[in-house]
Amino acid sequence: MSAAALQTDVLVLGGGLAATWAATAAAAAGVDVILADKGFCGTSGVTATAGPGHWWVPPDPAAREAAIRDREALAEGLAERAWMARVLDETWRTLPTIGVYYAFQRNDAGVVQYRNMRGPEYMRAMRRHVRKSGVRIMDGSPALELLLHADGSVAGASGIDRVTGAPWTVRAGAVVLATGGCAFMSHLLGCHTNTGDGALMAAEAGAEFSGMEFSAYYTVAPAFSTMTRSMSYAFAAYTDEAGHELDIPSGRAATAALARALLAGPVYCSLHRMPADIRARLTRIQPNLMLPFDRHRIDPFTDRFPVTLHGEGTIRGTGGLRIAGDDCATTVPGLYAAGDVATREMVAGAISGGGAQNSAWALSSGRWSGQAAAARARAQGRRAERPVEAIGEAGLRPRPGAARLDLKAIVAAVQAEALPYDKNLFRSQAGLRGSLERLDRLWRDLRAFGHGAGPAALRSREAAAMTAHARWCYGAALARWESRGMHRRTDAPERDARMAHRLIVGGLDQVWVQPAQRAAREAA
Repeated sequence: MSAAALQTDVLVLGGGLAATWAATAAAAAGVDVILADKGFCGTSGVTATAGPGHWWVPPDPAAREAAIRDREALAEGLAERAWMARVLDETWRTLPTIGVYYAFQRNDAGVVQYRNMRGPEYMRAMRRHVRKSGVRIMDGSPALELLLHADGSVAGASGIDRVTGAPWTVRAGAVVLATGGCAFMSHLLGCHTNTGDGALMAAEAGAEFSGMEFSAYYTVAPAFSTMTRSMSYAFAAYTDEAGHELDIPSGRAATAALARALLAGPVYCSLHRMPADIRARLTRIQPNLMLPFDRHRIDPFTDRFPVTLHGEGTIRGTGGLRIAGDDCATTVPGLYAAGDVATREMVAGAISGGGAQNSAWALSSGRWSGQAAAARARAQGRRAERPVEAIGEAGLRPRPGAARLDLKAIVAAVQAEALPYDKNLFRSQAGLRGSLERLDRLWRDLRAFGHGAGPAALRSREAAAMTAHARWCYGAALARWESRGMHRRTDAPERDARMAHRLIVGGLDQVWVQPAQRAAREAA
């Protein structure tokens, strides 16, 4: 559905895993809910193309403590035990409730298996759950900007219908942003709609971000494919073009070693080390994994095939909107964040949440934000009689005398800064400063001249969102003078105990960064 003007209690922006959990939670609280998705709810987003797992730990105190302790040891000082415990508990209690829509598998003993799921079926089930909950779905309806009351609180959003180009506006008592992270159109499977639009809208309302420096996650894939399903590569054997085996370690060190090898020349892979029992289960866990190999008539278990690394930005990175409370409120009144658009430092710290923690976070943050948005909407009312202002700027409202921009060239220029291994994966002061200078010039052009009508406005807005995202990521990376988690500085290769704190970043025309402790004092 689409409409020129609507009113609701809670507006959810996004249509992936976090968005659908948020919408159903808000509807269960007894309020009216509209979900507006840039794509088609149930197929857009990274979960729909994956074989997602969840951080699934029984409610045994010893088991929960061990899971938290193990994760805490990997998080490099930036995760929080209380948040991890909440996510584990929410996931354990809530995930089985979708059994009415999703057919969980059973093992040979007949025990239901909740941990691993089939992404396409999971998201189809969530769409059914959303519809059965009475939520109104606006497919193909990307939001372009937020609406604010005069007091700075969020009043809804405006966007367009991608098919007709017609504008729409939804007035709401509260808004949940669940628009995903930003992968800079890197060809990461399922991320084409993930261009950081929601983060830009939030920043225009004054929202802050955290963890943006932890945005250097890359996933191995066949060089001829977007199939970034990485589990199989735990069994990979890598060789150079001449067939000489490369020393690529397993685990977290693999990405950097593989990137260095790719900078030196082509790298090939074989999966012949994968045990037969895992091969037999692959297509049940990740049904689309073998499709690109079949199309190229490659048997990955016997043949060599070329590989590459696709950047994931803030999708399997950690950064996103700063969470200001247990209810997933942002620093903007009436605006809540769920899933990858929000920071995941509380559960992942300085490393990726991967599949399990990220999926559990999407479910949990979706539930908490939806419930909180519903409570605010009931308390505040829709306030339809009050005036509101549409606050979108870069890419929407150019300055006088706007010239036409080559948006494809701008996107390519952003990608040229945000994706190369020698700029993003292996960072340095000189490199970061150079990238920021070039990104700042792109931002000034978009701020002054970016505009469009209908679908052209969406393209312009996406270019602005990606540019803003890259500037926040690199601004925070420049300020973190150390190497911690996925943030690697070639000129500061060790971890510095004095930087065991979060960095808060924000701003549009001028990006700013400050330690979390200072941000908290100033907010008080």
